[in-house]
Order: sequence, then C-alpha cells, then structure tokens
Amino acid sequence: MRLRTPLALLGAAVLVLVGPPLLTTGSGAESGTQIPGLRFMVPNTPGGGYDITARTAAKNAEDAGLTHSIEVFNLPGAGGTVGLSRLVNEHGNGRLAMSMGLGVVGAVRSNDAPRTLADTTPIARLTEEQDVVVVGKDSPYETIDDLIGAWQENPGGLPVGGGSSPGGPDHLAPMLMARAAGIAPKQVNYIPFDGGGELLASILGGKVAFGVSGVGEYLDQIKSGELRLLAVTGPERVAGLDAPTLREAGYEVSFTNWRGVVAPPGLSDAERGKLVRLLEELHDSGEWRESMKRNGWDDAFLTGERFGAFLDAEDKRVVSVLKELGL
Repeated sequence: MRLRTPLALLGAAVLVLVGPPLLTTGSGAESGTQIPGLRFMVPNTPGGGYDITARTAAKNAEDAGLTHSIEVFNLPGAGGTVGLSRLVNEHGNGRLAMSMGLGVVGAVRSNDAPRTLADTTPIARLTEEQDVVVVGKDSPYETIDDLIGAWQENPGGLPVGGGSSPGGPDHLAPMLMARAAGIAPKQVNYIPFDGGGELLASILGGKVAFGVSGVGEYLDQIKSGELRLLAVTGPERVAGLDAPTLREAGYEVSFTNWRGVVAPPGLSDAERGKLVRLLEELHDSGEWRESMKRNGWDDAFLTGERFGAFLDAEDKRVVSVLKELGL
C-alpha cells in the first residue's frame, strides 16, 4: 500500500498535466471560439447568397475545429425582414446569428419594416462580390449589347428578375444599368424573388428575360452551360469567367454586393466577443480562403463597431440611390 499510493498520485498528476491539451487540441477552445448550440439563421430561401454564405461558413468553421454542430436554418419572407424581426426578438441570445447583406438593408426601407439593422448587434462583414447578368441557355440574347438593345426598344416588356426586394443589390444593379442605357428606371419591370434560388427557376423557364444575382450563386449553372453569362457588374472581370464588365461594354456602372453577420441585441461583451472571435478565426482559416476563391468572393472583412458604422452608411447610401433614380 505504501508503494502503490505514491505511484497512484504520480499517475494522477501526469493525467492532469497531459489531459487538458488532449481535450482542447483542434477544438477551438484555445481561442475561445466554441459556442455550443450555435444556430445560423438564413433570412431567405435555400440556394440564395445568404444561404450559401451561411452554410459555407458553418462547414468551414467545423472543419477548422473552431466550433461544432452549427445548425443552419431558413426563415424567408419580405426580403429578409421576417428573419430580422425574429432575430431582434431573440434579445440576449448569444447562440443565434443571422447571415445578411445589402439586400436586407434595402428590404428594411422598401417594406417599411418595424425592425432595422440598428436594432441588432453587428458582428462582421465577410465578403464582397459582383452581380452577374444572366439569361437562360435558350435565350435569344447572345451578348449584353443584344439584351440592352432589346430592352431599350421595350423597357416594360422585358422583365428582369432579382433575388432581392426593391432597394437591394439585385434591384439596384439593373436600375443603374437601365439609367446607363438611357432607360428611365421607373419604366423597368423588376420582379423580386426571395433569393437567387427562387429566381433561378424563372430564368431557366423563360419567365423573366434576364436575371441579376450574385456570382457565387450561379457559378455552377454558368459553368455547366445552363445559364449564359452576359456581363458582370463590378470594376474588373471575374477570374475564370468569360464575360465583360458593364463598363467594358460601354455602360457606366460599377456595382458590388456584400454579405455579413449580425446577432440579436442585448448581448454581453463576452457573448459578442466570442462571436467576433469565431469569425476572425474563420476569416484566417485555410478552409475559408479556399471557399472564397471557389465562390468568386472578395475579402471584405470588418468587425464590431466599424461594421456597425458601415451598416449605418449603407442605409444612407440606399436611400440616396433610390432618390437619385426617382424610385
């Protein structure tokens, strides 16, 4: 007994020294990113930009060992404002976050929503991406000039579909296109869809003459030939895609969209800090870098109060552009 007791004590000490690293290695515990029961809300339908961003972020965070078992769920409606209201009502819930972007900023304005992004806790802006101008593979429009020419002849007769409410990116981009082509924005027949996933079926079925949505949403369909890419809306061509910018084609438009994450109001500093740290670690991970490259997303990382100031500025910009376009 006198021999076994010291050995048992020594063994226990070794377990204490060895145990913690074995439990924490690769778990995200060292950087404080573990959020058990974390849920990621997508405020539009499956297949849209918010959905792709949320599911990609969740998978990359899990693959990088930053946290585990993130639940991603969809709560579509009114351009994202149904989800926004749900988020704001979850006051103090540090285990809920929402994927969002410029579309929600516009939807708040166009729907005169009772809740705004000023009621949320800003966490981070993640990405920026261009919109694409696409038609179905059987469309008569082979080039952006073909499309614009037909649009100029009959503005109201060529419906354009977008995956956001009026005031969102997929609405603002074609309105800016119209103005650049000499078409009065008020003449444009814009049909809103609750995300790029819903829009896709109408483009493929010829229910809209053309569609405008994020590049990452339609890469697979463009590469497979189901969609014909006519132009991109940003300042430069998208690597790997054979299409001009609108400016290259002679239309003075340069427009990009962005996506980020907000959380409910009323979070403690610790809860907010943990969500920010999770996205900081995600941003620095190889998994996320690869996903950005694969989806054609540009890095636009911004956190906390700086992201909050950006949201306020974007709200003012949307109002200004809508007034400028007479909408």
